[in-house]
Amino acid sequence: MQSMKLKINIICIAIISMVMSSCNQNPKSKKEMQIGKQVTAKEILGNPNYLAISYGGYREKSRDSQPTIKELKDDLKLLSAMGIKIIRTYNVQLPLPHASNILKAITELKKEDPNFEMYVMLGAWIDCLNAWTEFPPDHNVESPDNAAEIDRAVALANQYPDIVKVLAVGNEAMVKWAASYYVQPNVILKWVNHLQKLKSDGKLPKDLWITSSDDFASWGGGEDQYHVEDLEKLIKAVDYISMHTYPYHNSHYNPEFWGVPESQDSLSNVEKIDAAMKRAVEFSKRQYDSVKNYMKSLGVNKPVHIGETGWATVSNGFYGPSGSRATDEYKQGVYHRLMREWTNKNNISCFYFEAFNEQWKDAQNSKGSENHFGLFTIDGKAKYPIWDLVDKGIFKGLTRNGNPITKTYGGNKDLLMKDVLVPPSINEIMANR
Repeated sequence: MQSMKLKINIICIAIISMVMSSCNQNPKSKKEMQIGKQVTAKEILGNPNYLAISYGGYREKSRDSQPTIKELKDDLKLLSAMGIKIIRTYNVQLPLPHASNILKAITELKKEDPNFEMYVMLGAWIDCLNAWTEFPPDHNVESPDNAAEIDRAVALANQYPDIVKVLAVGNEAMVKWAASYYVQPNVILKWVNHLQKLKSDGKLPKDLWITSSDDFASWGGGEDQYHVEDLEKLIKAVDYISMHTYPYHNSHYNPEFWGVPESQDSLSNVEKIDAAMKRAVEFSKRQYDSVKNYMKSLGVNKPVHIGETGWATVSNGFYGPSGSRATDEYKQGVYHRLMREWTNKNNISCFYFEAFNEQWKDAQNSKGSENHFGLFTIDGKAKYPIWDLVDKGIFKGLTRNGNPITKTYGGNKDLLMKDVLVPPSINEIMANR
């Protein structure tokens, strides 16, 4: 009997040991399952837990000077600390390895830290014939370079299926004011259909979403000249609509919303500015609604997200002190906050433009507004919209160009406000039209 009891005890101890061992391993297995889970564009887009931003890592006045993998990783760590989990790139053109290097940098960061999470909306640049040359652009014929650009984007999407979740065919490639390079909607439709067929044939990940990222007008939210049959087909072909909205630019081109009405003459300067920024966001909401309403008029109901919107902080042109007076860090801060609040609440992805200043965009004019849309300066100073993140210490130990992250203006808001101008009155605007 004692021998039998001993055997039973040994068996029981073995069983208990196995159960305890299994229990100890479960948390690790669960964590590994969570890390290994592949999220899709459908789960990411419109999810406020996956903040989006447009990203270019260029530091110099020419894109010939490519950021290193180390520099890209430094930038991505900063964005991740901010809660950004999806970034937008714009091209895979040769000889520019910027987008492919970003994908390499993300891959390295994921290997270093399995919890690191970053996804990419990968852009393929689309041009018309003779774009950016001495010859007149032919907007009815596409560039022969487009096919190779699409092929490169497809190759990267297949090489990095865990990172690339969206392919965007063209950037502002259909809007008429892009006079140097725009194409007709049939060109974008051709390539969107091509990519959708690759998906259906199993030659692209089935959960990859295909879109084009363009001005609200190009998606039917503006003039009737855009309401053509090929646009209708395009809206039905994409997985979602990626639209751009820029009240900042419209403070010059369509400024009625921007002017201070007589009823607000008694307000303080800050109150006038805050009211103007609220009108700016309402302006964007109307453009968003105009696209959504046009889409629904075609009997289509699919997601509409914001592929670009932003606010510059320096301008010596149309939007500066001698123009619409729209440009400074305070206004950028209000716009950024209000746009995030609206889009997060309504499950709209907003690829805020942009993460960092890039000086190549207007290389001959250092104070040109296109160089100053970033939430960070080139040397790593955090602008007013994200001063609070510096205060919270989320950038501790992180750098850009070797510099720790500090606040612009030394964090002195009174000093910042000296550069903040009140928008012109509506009467002043109407008198100058």
